[in-house]
Amino acid sequence: MSPTPSHVLVADGERPREGGPDRPITDVAVGVLIDPSGRFLLTSRPPGKVYAGYWEFPGGKVEARESVAEALRRELQEEIGVTVGTVHPWREKLVDYPHALVRLHFCKVFDWAGELHMHEGQEAVWQTLPVTVAPVLPGTVPVLEWLAEEQART
Repeated sequence: MSPTPSHVLVADGERPREGGPDRPITDVAVGVLIDPSGRFLLTSRPPGKVYAGYWEFPGGKVEARESVAEALRRELQEEIGVTVGTVHPWREKLVDYPHALVRLHFCKVFDWAGELHMHEGQEAVWQTLPVTVAPVLPGTVPVLEWLAEEQART
């Protein structure tokens, strides 16, 4: 087996990978919602899903013939009940989870309409750095680091 490229984040590396080394990449749109005071929204993984109870930025799979922005708008409406305004593509990260190989497309969102409503039984919390919730999903950790880097530059 070839070594994992350094640009790939391997989560729970001691666990076997479902689907083997040639499994497909799943594209996921992820919203980093930032309010006017600089807080960002984290939601918990719903009961019954892989990594249930872990904290993450909300989002979901990009469907066929859907752009990242379209997927993010659809997912945030379905999951947390908000209508997203402008989507600002930000960064990408490939994460190798035991259950899936995912390419996370992180987008910053500063404007949305509607009240938060957790449609999947998850929890939501507005946070600043350092976060006060745990555990944090492995794919969320780089985002927290990027936000800290940005904060340090301002």
